[in-house]
Amino acid sequence: MAAKEKKEGGVVDTIKTIVYALLIAGVFRTLFFQPFWIPSGSMKETLLIGDFLFVNKMAYGYSYASCPSIPLIGLDAKSICGFLDRDNTRVLAGEPERGDVVVFRHPISGSDFIKRVIGLPGDTVQVQDGVVILNGEPLPQEPAGTFSEVFEPQGPQGLTPRCESGAVGQGAACTKSRFVETLPDGSSHVVLNVTVQGSDNTSVFRVPEGEYFFMGDNRDNSSDSRLAQLAGGVGFVPYENLIGRADRIVFSSAGRSMLFFWTWRGDRFFKGIE
Repeated sequence: MAAKEKKEGGVVDTIKTIVYALLIAGVFRTLFFQPFWIPSGSMKETLLIGDFLFVNKMAYGYSYASCPSIPLIGLDAKSICGFLDRDNTRVLAGEPERGDVVVFRHPISGSDFIKRVIGLPGDTVQVQDGVVILNGEPLPQEPAGTFSEVFEPQGPQGLTPRCESGAVGQGAACTKSRFVETLPDGSSHVVLNVTVQGSDNTSVFRVPEGEYFFMGDNRDNSSDSRLAQLAGGVGFVPYENLIGRADRIVFSSAGRSMLFFWTWRGDRFFKGIE
């Protein structure tokens, strides 16, 4: 009997350890840092497919979007964090700054997106010939050579990049024009150009109070605030949908799995995000 009780006690202790570990991980993920894996090329070259980062959830405080969904048991963030009403703003709130790279919850689909803040509440934003016009003033764009990558399937989804140089063969160089865009506060970041398309010329958007205007750095490969939510874009994003700020890449893999160690990008480990 003693051996049986000892065995049963060992099983119970193991289950308790697992439950405690999951609770601690859940609290850490909810309150401090949420892992995020870059699935698409909309933020190249700032973020590449296969970059792995932790999102700083303390930067902007907490809302319903701060809570994780648990699809396996049918719980979404709203169910878990019902005490944070979706129509309210945030707890311990902090304001995003223009130029921040932010993970947010899509207002319609509920999926997590990552883009750069371009327009703050009250701003006007327009794009003309690929140049952002912010509050009536164009953001300077200085040519900075080309961004080149290998034309091949990227990441678990096997996405192939778009090339300014047109159709290229498997394994060939896929290039895009590279520009350094400077924001009014003097900070700058790299943006890419692939082609001339409809999103290079828009009407004037006036960002509503309590909402933000986001754009991807890979401007011709990003469904962002230039497109309405019903058209597949993100439109204006409410403050309560912000999850956190992306500050640093922790790990990066160019392969279809992080286990393929020969595809690791060692030069991107712990790389700061500008």
